[in-house]
Amino acid sequence: MDYKYSSSSVEDTMELAQNIESEKFPNMVICLDGELGSGKTIFVKGFAGALGIEENITSPTFNLIKEYENGEMPLYHMDMYRLDGDASSIGMEDYFQKNGVTIIEWSEMIKDYLPEERLDIKIKVVSENKRIIILTPHGEKYESLCNAVL
Repeated sequence: MDYKYSSSSVEDTMELAQNIESEKFPNMVICLDGELGSGKTIFVKGFAGALGIEENITSPTFNLIKEYENGEMPLYHMDMYRLDGDASSIGMEDYFQKNGVTIIEWSEMIKDYLPEERLDIKIKVVSENKRIIILTPHGEKYESLCNAVL
């Protein structure tokens, strides 16, 4: 079952991320997809801020993975835009078991490497300030999370 959330501002998107963070659990995986400029990194900024991470959050496009260890729980922020579908060389699956939260931007590029249980979030641009955010939970924990948040 999909859940829909309407965002009319950066603050709305960050609030959704903060609400999801409040339901976090170890080894959580969130997959973010949407066109350039849709708000994927804004979502990560909101999530990271709620975790207590004070570092500036930017998209790890050229690094692929940025690790933030100074919050309530580790955050592993990934950007798969440049991988062309092959994530075998980066040890991504190791991050899924490090008792942190992994957020993957452009996850659609590496579908074959994603864990079976995860939260998929698709951000669709409706207008300059309006986004429709579609959450698709895979697994019982993620279904419970969506029910608690939305």
